[in-house]
Amino acid sequence: MKLLIRWAISAFSLFVAVWLVPGITVEQNAWGIYAVMAAVLGLVNAIVRPVLKLLTCPFIILTLGVFTLVINGFTLWLAAALANSLFDVGFYVTGFWPAFLGALIVSIVSVILNTFVKDEDDDK
Repeated sequence: MKLLIRWAISAFSLFVAVWLVPGITVEQNAWGIYAVMAAVLGLVNAIVRPVLKLLTCPFIILTLGVFTLVINGFTLWLAAALANSLFDVGFYVTGFWPAFLGALIVSIVSVILNTFVKDEDDDK
């Protein structure tokens, strides 16, 4: 159940990013697009993001973690490209700055909304 709630939070975060960032567009405003994008973004974050963080570790240390925002932007762009090529969902990120700002918005909205999701381990 918690996984579905976090997936819905991720989809809503993508909706907010599309709403606020001019360079991120959706062909049609359907929640199915956001649901597919949330799943693809979750898979990219689980598989590609750790490898990128390992490869760019010196830059992350040198910039005191700020380079992680660049990695987040790249993973959002990559997830959109994969979702369009594999599933033809119609979620487009037009460049680096829209991807960067979109990833920042997705991160902020997700962190805020995930604070309301209670973990089962907190009860023990």
